[in-house]
Amino acid sequence: MRDEDLIPDGIAQRFRGFLPVVVDVETAGFDAQRHALLEIAAVIIRMRPDGLLEPAQTLACHVLPFVGSEIDPRALAFNRIDPDHPFRDAVSEQDALNRVLTPIRRTVKSTGCNRAILVGHNAHFDLGFVKAAVERTGFKRNPFHAFSVFDTVTLGGLAFGQTVLAKASKAAGMQWLHSEAHSAIYDAEQTARLFCTIVNRWYELDPVKYWERGPEGMNEMIVDSN
Repeated sequence: MRDEDLIPDGIAQRFRGFLPVVVDVETAGFDAQRHALLEIAAVIIRMRPDGLLEPAQTLACHVLPFVGSEIDPRALAFNRIDPDHPFRDAVSEQDALNRVLTPIRRTVKSTGCNRAILVGHNAHFDLGFVKAAVERTGFKRNPFHAFSVFDTVTLGGLAFGQTVLAKASKAAGMQWLHSEAHSAIYDAEQTARLFCTIVNRWYELDPVKYWERGPEGMNEMIVDSN
């Protein structure tokens, strides 16, 4: 399919050409340059015909610590990951990025978006580890915006007065299983549900829906306001 044959999806208009993709990483510490990336999960967000958002495809990998990486035992005690477990089925960072970022890049193109934008809970932490892995592996054409994110810490505080993922999820009417928390897949999927819930509530409440007006409609509003 040629680029000119692509019909932009509604989600391309909703976020100024950005495709929201929820990412969660589990790591062996807080320093993206030194500490190992152990798990990565991503949930692509799609728009339904009625304009509401919902989680779509989940992509996930267990990741082998990169050569020379450091592992903080306190991080492993928190996320309960055993990097040496024989059944982890972990892959290299290069393979993990190929499995996760390549489908995201394809979806960016198929929806008529320009880039993906990372959605996360404390999103810059997740983005930092993704960017560090991209740099280490020389991965080409990272689909994510280099520094802009949507953070559900901020959105949860705005919508529900809660900044902790578990508490914001419960306030949004979602179930939360502490036994599943701090797995990349579970946290990414819960964050995706929270993000969609907040955006959809705004969609239902906002009578204007600026993003549906298009550039010409927005220009008219600016002229009228002056």
